[in-house]
Amino acid sequence: MRFRRLIRVLVVISRYGLAALFLFTAIAKLVIVKAFAANVAELLSASGFSYQRWMWPVTVGVIVVEVVTAALLLFPRTVRLGAVCAAALLVGFAGYALYYVYILSGEPLECGCFGGIIASQLGVTTALRNLALLIPAILVFFGATRSTRAQPAPETVSQTSF
Repeated sequence: MRFRRLIRVLVVISRYGLAALFLFTAIAKLVIVKAFAANVAELLSASGFSYQRWMWPVTVGVIVVEVVTAALLLFPRTVRLGAVCAAALLVGFAGYALYYVYILSGEPLECGCFGGIIASQLGVTTALRNLALLIPAILVFFGATRSTRAQPAPETVSQTSF
């Protein structure tokens, strides 16, 4: 019984912790949006994309997806979808960090992941941090209880009198 209670507490902490993380990063990016867009432009340019065309759509897209993911984690009916989105973002960011450094042989770049508040360069450390954050996302996905998942509509039983 104590084990189940501990799991429930860890799921709630993970759920709200991930939501807070994604909201924090989105707000931090908004504070330095021009610098973050410049980092995105440099990453797009190194990847072979037209950075002038895609800089702002990607910048806005990343921020919006982070806010949506946080919102999905906050609402009980969408917790599991939020966990899937969080895991996809974390894997995507980790994969791109490794791709940028090892495949493209890019110079270490301040990614602006946490705005100007916390310095974070693309590379193995960023990838490992994001992959470690998969643990809470997986915990939320599999640990969400029936009360936090979407509840099916109750079946109505009609009684007919004869």
